[in-house]
Amino acid sequence: MKKIKVLVLRTAGTNCDYETQVAFELCKAKADRVHVNELIEDKNKIFEYNILALPGGFSYGDDIASGKILANEIKYQLKDTLQKFAINGNPIIGICNGFQVLVKMGLLPDPHTFEQTTTLSHNDSNKFECRWIYLQTQKDSNCLWTKNLPDVINLPIAHGEGKFIPKDKNVLDELNKQSQVVFRYCDRNGNTPQYPLDPNGSIEQIAGICNKKGNIFGLMPHPERYIFSLQHPLKESAKEQFGWGKFIFQNAVDSCL
Repeated sequence: MKKIKVLVLRTAGTNCDYETQVAFELCKAKADRVHVNELIEDKNKIFEYNILALPGGFSYGDDIASGKILANEIKYQLKDTLQKFAINGNPIIGICNGFQVLVKMGLLPDPHTFEQTTTLSHNDSNKFECRWIYLQTQKDSNCLWTKNLPDVINLPIAHGEGKFIPKDKNVLDELNKQSQVVFRYCDRNGNTPQYPLDPNGSIEQIAGICNKKGNIFGLMPHPERYIFSLQHPLKESAKEQFGWGKFIFQNAVDSCL
């Protein structure tokens, strides 16, 4: 069977790279943790891999704004190769800080234009939010990462700047029109949540988006922290021994086979 290779990008301040590596390896992929400087020195190295993951953490201490320095470093050093990798249809995921990086470099929501049209800003609570929340899966989305997930799933969040904000109404309307909204925060029954289940005040409760093709996925919750059912505080099982996060990673690996 073909062995799928995953590049888990890391830099100073990244702290979820090991968990992300384990999640992909649980799905029978080979995952390597690669420092951003290695890609800058050998820009074609990315094409040795099938999948790219930008994990969570506090890259460069979130100086200036969350993910901004890493976003600029990638955009101005690796734009052409990353754009080619993305447009070719390779799966890309950005989790929490990785999501912030994807939108601030402009790879999401449209890798063709590579322009920033959305951001993730300070939570309405003005503090770091860390808890388990519910997510409503948007069934009209063609995101390959969330294929066959149920209407509502449970994942943990941990962020201080997770409020999703589009540049203007036109950007928001386009995201909805093109079915690029993947997850929305909700309550247990899939209804519009109130704080703290709405952890940050995102516009239209948006928790994750994808590009039109569905191969690039950014989300604030942490799927790599719920790959086993025993990681849930109530020991709820998604399917047998696995948590819902495992199936998100498995979808991407399976799409490359």
